Amino acid sequence: MPRTPASAKDVAELAGVSRAAVSRCFTPGASIAPETRAKILKAADQLGYRVNRLASGLIRNESGMVALISAEIGTPYRAQLLAELTAALQRAGKLALVINTDRSHASVEEALLQAISYRTDAAIFLSGMPARSLAETCQRNGMRLVLINRDGDHPGALLVRLADADAGRQAVAMLRAAGCRRLALASSCANTPSLLERERGFREAADETGIDWVQHRVGATSYETGLELGMSLLTAKDRPDGIFCTTDLMACGLMDAARWRLGLRIPDDLSVIGFDDIPQAGWEGYALTSFRQPIAEIAAESVTWLLSEPAQDSMEELRLRPRLQLRSSVKRGFDPGAGPD
Repeated sequence: MPRTPASAKDVAELAGVSRAAVSRCFTPGASIAPETRAKILKAADQLGYRVNRLASGLIRNESGMVALISAEIGTPYRAQLLAELTAALQRAGKLALVINTDRSHASVEEALLQAISYRTDAAIFLSGMPARSLAETCQRNGMRLVLINRDGDHPGALLVRLADADAGRQAVAMLRAAGCRRLALASSCANTPSLLERERGFREAADETGIDWVQHRVGATSYETGLELGMSLLTAKDRPDGIFCTTDLMACGLMDAARWRLGLRIPDDLSVIGFDDIPQAGWEGYALTSFRQPIAEIAAESVTWLLSEPAQDSMEELRLRPRLQLRSSVKRGFDPGAGPD
């Protein structure tokens, strides 16, 4: 038969103290005599007793849990961000509850309802967007919301965004300075706010310069989509010699199509820039120039905000800058500081 976990009452009886003394012993900052503490800790160790943090938190109307709602958790960028967030939450004494979704609104809303049912203190959205009415229900129940690379207007929430459009504009400047004469914008059909902003920045900069350029968008945000984009763009009559991929994962697929299927040399025949700076971007087989997402900063700022005193009803916005990581997938000869400030 399963053994019943040791209780505070069991510890009190073994130590020969009151139940209240056991409670004070495990309450940070509570006053208790050193000899009494020592007896209680010895008894707790003998019994294998651990404080039920969930039960004590619920008494204070806090579970100590934060839901991380995300799709595509196996992709390199999402895996990195989840790792940073869970580590930051653990350092803050919080427990992360990861809920895996697809990109549909129904899946995201079901995830949020699941988070509510577990009485989580907060939800951090890495994918999708909750309906405003559901978000308001969360906030009325004291649940805080963080939206990372999302869009929308949710009063009382924190919106963490990057200067994505600036990266798209800088990509154009870099490729032009590298001597590229025909550019391409390679993206997926995911239509996330961050991807759309990168596309917008690229289009605006390319149109302003008057350089010849094309855009191609297909499929999901994946390596396989990158292969498809590479074959489509690089077998065209007027193939581009400079490409900005809105994610590194697609850039890796595109580069493999260029080299191993079409025999093109990078960067001699084709310059490629990605976004995210996933670990694979730094592998010798890719050496991909990319815009690095400040993942550690995103996680730290999100958790710091969750631990702060709730603000008023207005939504707070934190905008961070991606950092350019130069490697050898772009011809040399450009100014790394080129592009908008």
